[in-house]
Amino acid sequence: MAAAPGAPGLAPTWCSSAKEIVGCSLGASRLWFTIGGGIINEVYYPRVDLPQIRDLGFIVADGAGFWVEVKRLWQHTVELAAPGCPAARIVHRHERFQLTLRVTPSEHRDVLLIEVDLGGDPTLRPYALLAPHLGGTGANNVARVIDYRNRRVLAAEQGDFALALLAAKEQEDAWGVVSAGNVGSSDGWQDFAHNGALTWSYDSAGPGNVALIGQLPRQAVLALGFGADTEAAATLARSALSEPFAAAWERQISAWTHWHSLAIPEASLAASLPAECAAQVHLSTMVLRVHQDKTFPGAMVASLSVPWGNTREEREGYHLVWPRDLCESAGSLLAVGATREAHSTLCYLLATQSADGHWNQNQWLSGKGHWQGVQLDETAFPVLLAAALDERAALNGTRIDGMVRRALGFLVRQGPVSDQDRWEEDAGLNTFTLAACIAALVAGARFLADDARELVLAVADYWNAQLEEWTSVRDTPLARRYGVPGYYVRVAPAGAVSDDRCPPDGVLPIRNLQVDPGLPASAQVALDFLQLVRFGLRRAQDPLIVGTVKVADALLKVETPSGPCWHRYNEDGYGEHDDGSAYDGTGRGRAWPLLTGERGHYELCAGRDVLPYLQTMTRMASSGGMLPEQVWDAAPIAGRGLVPGRPTGAAMPLVWAHAEYLKLAASRVLKRPFDRPESVWERYQGQRPRLTRVVWTEQAPASRMPAGCELVLALREAGEVRWSLDDWQGTQERATTANSLGLHTVQLDTGQLAAGRVVNFTFRRGATWVGTNFQVRITPPVAS
Repeated sequence: MAAAPGAPGLAPTWCSSAKEIVGCSLGASRLWFTIGGGIINEVYYPRVDLPQIRDLGFIVADGAGFWVEVKRLWQHTVELAAPGCPAARIVHRHERFQLTLRVTPSEHRDVLLIEVDLGGDPTLRPYALLAPHLGGTGANNVARVIDYRNRRVLAAEQGDFALALLAAKEQEDAWGVVSAGNVGSSDGWQDFAHNGALTWSYDSAGPGNVALIGQLPRQAVLALGFGADTEAAATLARSALSEPFAAAWERQISAWTHWHSLAIPEASLAASLPAECAAQVHLSTMVLRVHQDKTFPGAMVASLSVPWGNTREEREGYHLVWPRDLCESAGSLLAVGATREAHSTLCYLLATQSADGHWNQNQWLSGKGHWQGVQLDETAFPVLLAAALDERAALNGTRIDGMVRRALGFLVRQGPVSDQDRWEEDAGLNTFTLAACIAALVAGARFLADDARELVLAVADYWNAQLEEWTSVRDTPLARRYGVPGYYVRVAPAGAVSDDRCPPDGVLPIRNLQVDPGLPASAQVALDFLQLVRFGLRRAQDPLIVGTVKVADALLKVETPSGPCWHRYNEDGYGEHDDGSAYDGTGRGRAWPLLTGERGHYELCAGRDVLPYLQTMTRMASSGGMLPEQVWDAAPIAGRGLVPGRPTGAAMPLVWAHAEYLKLAASRVLKRPFDRPESVWERYQGQRPRLTRVVWTEQAPASRMPAGCELVLALREAGEVRWSLDDWQGTQERATTANSLGLHTVQLDTGQLAAGRVVNFTFRRGATWVGTNFQVRITPPVAS
């Protein structure tokens, strides 16, 4: 044998967005695997964010010119070994053969096991085709065919990562012809494409983008091991082959079945559900558990996929931790009774909170920040998770008061305007973000000292009372078109907090379209407002809520063969182009099954049946039960595999969508939103509170307040406030009082001021006055 000829391939990393199954062991093994197209896609090791192969697929050939790469057939079925157990049986069917694969991780070794059984035409043989992408990249990989202690090994190395693929029949070496090659020139696939058979036999390839191939007998077992070097990977793989495949298969089933039996939900989620929905409950629970990391317990990436990953080189994709997605997922683990796993997530969040109280927009599993945006809801959700655990007496001695104090202090200092909404696009005032923040302020208040508790509840009441003033519009062209008095907008301008003249018709950019349509904020609508109902801030029957539902349904709802689904907001561009080509920074937004679940929660609050929404989400899942980020909502495009109501090339599975499914199932049983904090419902009962105090901060300097309200100044540093009620003819001064939330407050006596009066004030930090005259105008009292 000789080194493979040809330049090392530079083909892009292929990370399929569409997964049929995701899986891992519950033992010590640090492998995660995904299945798509009926083959092994990525294998992750030693963390859930680090893919080590592009794929491991199969060719079936007769050595005389006939050959088929089975992933291109799309004539396969995938089924789990048991409900909610990520051990898969895959059957590929062709008129000349049937290839059956069984896939399971080794319980305690970093090894993936694949049983291969080829039936049909006896002249055919299977070939395993492996594309290493060690360290998460196809660059600088070196492939070798080696002899390791009387076993032939297909091996690859790159830096500190190595893999070894061994084959056995009856526990003896089973490789036939084997070869290493450079992708695009001398790899095994190119050999078949040029010669119709495996005729090349090279013992090394690379460094670069490389591939390995080996002939198998019609029945064999493969062991794909990983380690810090080839010897370590080969030792693990060889030892995993020292027992029958069936033993590992049965252990995987037993371990997962036992775990499901321990995760007893507060109420049976499957009660009275149709069989397909009950099965989806088990699958969604499995998906959530699979996505938990083992090096960093409690951490969960958003998805073991890269949206449109087969079109570009991109390592991270959704292989990152978003605190919002993480908390939504941990909350759904509570819904299925997996309190230990949810508690682990809280511990991870405690360890990764920034000193100022917020969390990264997203981060690697280690906690190292990736994108640097600030989304206020991602600071609120960890507090809500902690409160949910506390409601269930599941904190297990974990002290959360410091975390809560820092988080709520950040919200008060920085809110209510968020630098980004939950879709990570625009700054301003967003109803979903505000709902999460208000709920966190109320739910977290009980963990604070008395002075901090009083302040955060005052802020929560103030923001809640101002929601309509800040985030809704009335008598607009949309309102008149759909016959409603008003509606909540997608994102309101930041200036609405401090300037009553801030126009809602300023353009709100839409950055994922080739040409921004220039729509004003008042003409953009999203489903984000539904969170106000879900968290108990407004009733489902509130006229403004009902009006916004009508407008949102008209603009965002699409009917698909799977059922109704909704877009994120009108004119969204995050999705495939009209011709079905992949999103490339621009496109056309598609419908999100996650939003079908959110809409279902609204229907529940309105007293209606949510089963149709669960059934719709179930029908939108892949054949393996994976819920996608988006479904196709236009005419079918057969050449791109796009079918109405079925998954697109966006992320799949989307863990948040699975979390939403489980929460909706739990909410159906409870007849209320599962994740509605009890303290929030007790305080507001879905009603807008009467405004009694306005909390002025440097980030949100209110410019007006209704008569009868007290004005509270909450400053970042200690100092003194000078104010006047008669245009500076007379003044008063008062030193700030330190609040344990980390702010410094002064309450001005404004409760008796009539409409039309103006409060003027300024303040100093230390010995330095800020040099600005601030004004708050007293407006007529709000009608009760």
